[in-house]
Amino acid sequence: MAWRITGGEALREGRLAPAEVALAGGRILGAAPAGARRFDAAGLLVMPGLVDIHGDAHERQAQPRPGIGFPPGLAMRDSAAQLLAAGITTAFLGVTLSWEPGLRGIEAWRATLAAVEAARPFGGCDLRIHCRFEADNLDALEELLADIAAGRVQLLAYNDHTPAIMRKLGDAKEVARYAGRCGIPAEEFAAVAERAWARRPDVPAARARLAASARQAGIPMLSHDDDTPGTRAAFRALGAGICEFPMAEAVAEAARAAGEHVVMGAPNVVRGGSHLGWSSAAPLAERGLVTVLASDYYWPAMLEAAFVLAGRGAMDLAAAWALVSANPAAASGLHDRGRIEPGLRGDLVLVDPAARRPVATFCAGEPAWIAPGALARLAG
Repeated sequence: MAWRITGGEALREGRLAPAEVALAGGRILGAAPAGARRFDAAGLLVMPGLVDIHGDAHERQAQPRPGIGFPPGLAMRDSAAQLLAAGITTAFLGVTLSWEPGLRGIEAWRATLAAVEAARPFGGCDLRIHCRFEADNLDALEELLADIAAGRVQLLAYNDHTPAIMRKLGDAKEVARYAGRCGIPAEEFAAVAERAWARRPDVPAARARLAASARQAGIPMLSHDDDTPGTRAAFRALGAGICEFPMAEAVAEAARAAGEHVVMGAPNVVRGGSHLGWSSAAPLAERGLVTVLASDYYWPAMLEAAFVLAGRGAMDLAAAWALVSANPAAASGLHDRGRIEPGLRGDLVLVDPAARRPVATFCAGEPAWIAPGALARLAG
C-alpha cells in the first residue's frame, strides 16, 4: 500500500522542515502515487526510524525473574511490540553467548535465533542478532562459526566478563546472583566458572578464528568494554571497527582518531551518567567522541536521549537524532536506512515533540504501530 504522510515536519538533509513524505513498495518515494492513503502528521515530527545497535532488554521478557522463564516465541513477540512502541524499526538484539548455562547459555542462544527467524515473516521491526560472545565460551565456538557462516548473525561483539566474575567468586551474594540467572546452585556455578577459566590460554586462537569468520561473512565486529587504548588497538587488529562502551575517555579518543564509531548507552544520557560510574555519555557525544547511542537495557531511552541532548543546547535535535538513527545504521553496514531519502527503506517514527513520545511507527513502508488515540489521523 502507498502512503502520504502530510502536515508534519520531516528530518531531511540534517534539518527539520515542513514536508510530505511518501511511502510505497517498502521504500521512501520522491512523490506519492495516485490513490495513496494519507496519514495526518500535523503537529508531529516525521523522523527516521531508530536503529538500535545493541539492546538486551529482550532478556527481561525471556526471564522476568531469576529462574522464571517463558516460551521464546511468546517472549520475542512481546519484545517486538515494545520495540515498535519505542520507535525502534531496526533492532540488533544483544544475545550473550556465554559459558554460563540458563539465560545466556547455548540452549537460550538456539532458542532466541529460532524465535527471531520465526518472527521475521510477520514484518514489523527488523530483528537482527548481535552476538555478544564471551571469550571463554570455547565449547560453543564451532556452533557459532557455523551460525555466522549460515548468515544467522549480523553483528559480532567480543565480550570478556569472566575475569570480573572470577574476582567475585568469594562474594556469596554475587555468586548467588549469577547462579540465579543461570538457574543452578551457587556451588555449581563456581565450578562451571572455574572450568571455563581453565581454558583461558586458548582464547586468542579462538578470537582469531571468529574474526576470520566474521570478515568472510562481511559482518561488522565490535569490542566491548575496552579499558585502555591498547586493548582497543588489539581488537582493531582483529578487524573490530566499532568501539562499544569504552571504559575510559582515552579509549573513545583513540577510537575516534582511528575513524571508528563509538557506542555508548542512551540510558546513560537519560539518567545523567553511567550506572557503573564510567564516563558520562552526553558530554562525550557533544564533543564528537560518542557517535552512536544504543538502548543497552532500556528501549525507550533512545528517543528520549535525543531530546535530552537537544535540550542541553550543544546540538540540535537533527544532530542528536543522527546518534540513534543514521550513525548506527552506517556503523552496522545498513546503508538503506537511518535517513529520509527517496529509495531508502520506509522506516519512520512520527513523534509528538511536546510529549516526546512516538505516535506511529512505520516499518518497510507500512504502519506497524499506532499509539492510542491516533487512529483518527488515518484518512482516505
